[in-house]
Amino acid sequence: MLAFSRFQDAPCYERKLTAAPWFSTFTFADKVEMTSNPTSPGTSPSDGSPISPQSPPRTLNLPRTRDRSPSPMRGHLIPSPLPTRRTRTFSATVRASEGPVYKGVCKCFSRSKGHGFITPVDGGPDIFLHISDIEGEYVPAEGDEVTYKVCTVPPKNEKHQAVEVKITHLAPGSKHETWSGHIITS
Repeated sequence: MLAFSRFQDAPCYERKLTAAPWFSTFTFADKVEMTSNPTSPGTSPSDGSPISPQSPPRTLNLPRTRDRSPSPMRGHLIPSPLPTRRTRTFSATVRASEGPVYKGVCKCFSRSKGHGFITPVDGGPDIFLHISDIEGEYVPAEGDEVTYKVCTVPPKNEKHQAVEVKITHLAPGSKHETWSGHIITS
């Protein structure tokens, strides 16, 4: 025998909460209705048969993968945690500032992500660039010529990161943005 709610003409196990899930009023009538419910926690309310762990799993319909546009940052590994100017030790800063100045071209830079990569002119591997290490008023864009110094990336100090990055020549024919948000066409 199914007990019906005082508020709706539906069985108790189908009634939805109208209050917040962490706050509910529980009256004696609700207790009686719940105890008179013939289904137990291990049975299905529709057919009364127990739900077993051996029953076939339902298929999960995942969204199909979409074609992505080629991203210049897709093949690169980003250091974790990101080494920033604020987290760099004083000794690492001194070593980097005393080092030689290199030239390169900005391969890609994402202002929203706060990092990008520089391709060295001498043909070495691409070098990681963090937003905190850029000096000057322009956001780097693809094709900008830059000068930079290098610093090793902890914890293993095997890879290098560009520091004290300065844009020397803006890429011709591209729009450049200042840090304040103004767009300038070069």
